[in-house]
Amino acid sequence: MAVAERASFAEAARSLRISPTAATRAIAALEKELGVAVFRRTTRSVGLTEEGVAFLERCRPALAELEEATRSARGENSEPRGTLVMTAPVVFGRMYVRPLATELLRVHPKLSVQLILTDRICRLVDEGIDLALRIADLSDSALRAVRIGAVRRVLVASPAYLTTRGTPRTVAALHEHDLIAFESSTQNGEWRFAGPGRCAIRLAPRLLTDSVDVAIDAALEGRGITRVLSYQVMDHLDAGRLLRVLEDFVPSPVPVSLLYQANRQHSPNVRAMIDAAKEYLRSVRLS
Repeated sequence: MAVAERASFAEAARSLRISPTAATRAIAALEKELGVAVFRRTTRSVGLTEEGVAFLERCRPALAELEEATRSARGENSEPRGTLVMTAPVVFGRMYVRPLATELLRVHPKLSVQLILTDRICRLVDEGIDLALRIADLSDSALRAVRIGAVRRVLVASPAYLTTRGTPRTVAALHEHDLIAFESSTQNGEWRFAGPGRCAIRLAPRLLTDSVDVAIDAALEGRGITRVLSYQVMDHLDAGRLLRVLEDFVPSPVPVSLLYQANRQHSPNVRAMIDAAKEYLRSVRLS
């Protein structure tokens, strides 16, 4: 696993505090036992074979289970300790998970948290992640999921824009307005709606961006109507800097969940974060 992660026998050996020769011999012995090559070796690189990829995928959860059993036997599962690796979307992570994590560190002095804020979908097993916060429907997920809240997709615009251009009363009326689209807020280039006359519109945005902060800033400047998740603009809505548009057509809430592998369900680190997140998010308004 170390060789695969580092694509180097020498780097893997260094991380495991063994000699490069010992690492090379260990892989050779494994390949002899399996009867297949798990690595392709060239003078410049080391990469997994197809058989190696499949074998590694099965080994990761097995090694994680062994590590969990070892910690339990040592009595280390009585309280959170060591490192919890967690991922969350950038804006949600900055607004809610960061303060949650720092409070958890205060309560559990033996615990460390590695917080990865990214809007891409991380693979828990492959990337060594203990816990992932996802804002999406998870009906097809093979991971364990705990729902801790919900948010809504909302249309917003500045008072100045709506005063100048008027407030749309129907979904079709959006075609007459300047739209600001954030890529992850669209579904195949559309905005879909609920409420009376369930429908969707094909987008022709005046501004398309991969940054939700850019979309919100443009809306604040009066450049058009944008669609974001409710928690992302809650402060602006409360302050009157942005106003909701077409509230009767807002789609169903989007679940906020914490995901983890089944073999991590007894981890005190994972349990502590889940319990803390449930308690903390009861005190904040997400939609």
